[in-house]
Amino acid sequence: MTGDCLRAPLLESEQRHASDEAEVVVNINGFHRPLIQSFSNLSKQVKGTEDQNPFDEIGAGSFSIPPQSTIDPFRNNTPNIEGLYEWLKILVCIPIVILRLILFGLCIAVGYVATKCALQGWKDKQNPMPRWRCRIMWITRMCSRCILFSFGYHWIKRIGRPAPRETAPIVVSNHVSYIEPIFFFYELSPTIVSSESHDAMPFVGTIIRAMQVIYVNRFSASSRTHAVSEIKRKASCDDFPQVLLFPEGTTTNGRVLIAFQLGAFIPGYPIQPVVVRYPHVHFDQSWGNISLAKSMFRMFTQFHNFVEIEYLPIISPLQNQKDNAAHFAERTSYTMASALNVVQTSHSYLDSLLLTKALESKQENASNYMVEISKSFNISTLEAVDFLDTFLSMNPDPSGRVKIHDFLRVLRLRASPFSEKIFGYLDVEKQGSVTFRQFFFGSVHILKQPLFFQACESAFTECDGGGSKYVSQQQLRDSLKIALPGLSEEVEELFNIFDIDGDGMVSKDDFMSCLRRNPLLIALFCHGPAFKSLLRKEGNLEVM
Repeated sequence: MTGDCLRAPLLESEQRHASDEAEVVVNINGFHRPLIQSFSNLSKQVKGTEDQNPFDEIGAGSFSIPPQSTIDPFRNNTPNIEGLYEWLKILVCIPIVILRLILFGLCIAVGYVATKCALQGWKDKQNPMPRWRCRIMWITRMCSRCILFSFGYHWIKRIGRPAPRETAPIVVSNHVSYIEPIFFFYELSPTIVSSESHDAMPFVGTIIRAMQVIYVNRFSASSRTHAVSEIKRKASCDDFPQVLLFPEGTTTNGRVLIAFQLGAFIPGYPIQPVVVRYPHVHFDQSWGNISLAKSMFRMFTQFHNFVEIEYLPIISPLQNQKDNAAHFAERTSYTMASALNVVQTSHSYLDSLLLTKALESKQENASNYMVEISKSFNISTLEAVDFLDTFLSMNPDPSGRVKIHDFLRVLRLRASPFSEKIFGYLDVEKQGSVTFRQFFFGSVHILKQPLFFQACESAFTECDGGGSKYVSQQQLRDSLKIALPGLSEEVEELFNIFDIDGDGMVSKDDFMSCLRRNPLLIALFCHGPAFKSLLRKEGNLEVM
């Protein structure tokens, strides 16, 4: 009896077939035609072939998604004012806040005037600042200490001592708040590496120019290369001050140490690591997902803010064995994490960008948009942000998942068995929806295939049958009729994705740029016999 029950179907046959009725999905956004499609009927058409991979022709097998960390290294623990004690403290501190604001404003004004005087008439900024100008900058340095005092840092605990410039020309520190640059300017007066965007900030831009800042554009490879050469040049000359870098590249909450950028370690000079701690009970001083104005207000309304600076022993590149920049960075990161007693994570500046963009778009679980990729992925920050922009345009639901109709709408694809295969390739969990991490890692997996760019070249060659170096709308329709039979007015919207400059023709640059931003679309061109012949020929040439 028990065995019969276990073998019996859970639903009677009539009930099991009841769900075969077509379900209608209607989407009225983004197209100029009726979009009433039956995805249940489409599923029936691809029954038995649903496991086929639409990217087989370029050698892209299934992909894996790294497990997501449960740690959010950018989250401020006290973003809001909570508790009776905090509100009472703010009320009591209001008179103190007024005095602190006056002190803060005076220090900014005096420091700014002193810095302008030190810079007046100085033309040769490629060489070290003359000593008499440096003496004027002492006024600004003392003003920076008074600014820290106005923020509630009445005393600062130091552990260890800074190493001489001759011993350690480069200093690296973890980055938790905007307080560390102010402190290090007062303590060391170093040359710093900073984003180009900081130059336009009022007062701050003038002061960092006096520090002979090394500007870097994170999104430009040539700018990063130039910054590394400048770090090496200034670290090698004893007349320059020490070079200060924050290798994490962004601020964290101080409870973890994220992946290091390699700019401080490529020159191969001895480095003194410094770790900064902010002990607190009621107010987390980290500059995480909290605005600058709110952070400053909370600092002004504390009786006292605590900070500890610990100078660690110098770390030198290994001489008895090959010590590349990555290994040098790992050793330094491990030393700093041990001193802080925190864990190291694979998060990076890219994750902070993705998190910020997700928060700006009002995503409920913004931390789910962090990808924690290593440098081995070899994908630029701008490319990753483009993937997020594309995904957000698909209108993810509150759980951060995208349905097939929104996926097809953004990629300008009509509902078809082949389009379902592309979506199903990303839907590794087979839930009928995809997350950003699935979309990101699936797209990157396609993009990084050895044959991807050859496939793009072959696809353009096949579309441009006449050799005119441009693809027309009709040529695109003819090339896609195998993957998307019955394609008609939809081709105009798909053509507009490829026509980046909007001139009515798709050049090779347009074509390649579009497929790099939307690598999933390469599947549309992978099934024509001419394409396969061209790809096989180019693949053989590549091997030769």
